[in-house]
Amino acid sequence: MGNIAKNSSSKLKHVAIIMDGNGRWAQGRSHSRVFGHVRGARIVSSVVQEAIAQNISALTLFAFSTENWGRPLAEIKVLFALLKKFILDERTRIIKNEIRFSVIGDISKLPEETKKIIADLEATTSKFSRLKLTFAFGYGGRFEIVSAVNRALKKKIAAQNFSELTEEEIANNLMSPDLGDVDLLIRTGGDQRISNFLLWQLAYAELYFTPTKWPDFTSGEFKQIVEAASRRNRRFGTVSVCEGLEQSTKIAKRNLELIQTVGIK
Repeated sequence: MGNIAKNSSSKLKHVAIIMDGNGRWAQGRSHSRVFGHVRGARIVSSVVQEAIAQNISALTLFAFSTENWGRPLAEIKVLFALLKKFILDERTRIIKNEIRFSVIGDISKLPEETKKIIADLEATTSKFSRLKLTFAFGYGGRFEIVSAVNRALKKKIAAQNFSELTEEEIANNLMSPDLGDVDLLIRTGGDQRISNFLLWQLAYAELYFTPTKWPDFTSGEFKQIVEAASRRNRRFGTVSVCEGLEQSTKIAKRNLELIQTVGIK
């Protein structure tokens, strides 16, 4: 991940990736699952580089889910170590390329040193905006939504506001609300499900499932998927192409107001 020039202009703002297939890739080569995670960790930098080249604003990577706590302890420890290693190895390049780094999820079980390293890089890069690089670690989509609802309710109760919650209030209390909705979800490894990942943000995302396991995934394939998704006509519930869900919502609101005023005959 050296100095990166933006040489493209993707219509996609936020891309999320479920980096799946590490364990199966390793077992298919008569190695332990851990070996697959080590090899898979090497892929991240090249994908980050291509995301910047494609002019993507946010890249969110699913590194460790709440369900992954059920994996063997040795494998969990390796995933902890790989997160720390990535931050230490890529810190200089992340800062040089003005990437804003953050981690969402419950990281309370991580070693204290790793938590300090995360907090330090998050603070150092908090003002950067070239790419918002987010790792979801100890993360679950249902947990995020429940937490957002609880935070929003506490704020309303404190303000003695007893009106019903709105979508906007829930969205504003997600773990990283400024990332916005996901435009494209990529899952490697062949499985075709979203696995409790960014459930709120994926409402209108384009979905792409590739049989390529994560250790074999390349920046070239990433570029092909992004370019293919950028050519899709996204209507967000309307009959013509829209720039995003916000535009579609404004059109719907205007129509509803018109119907309420004039009625339908």
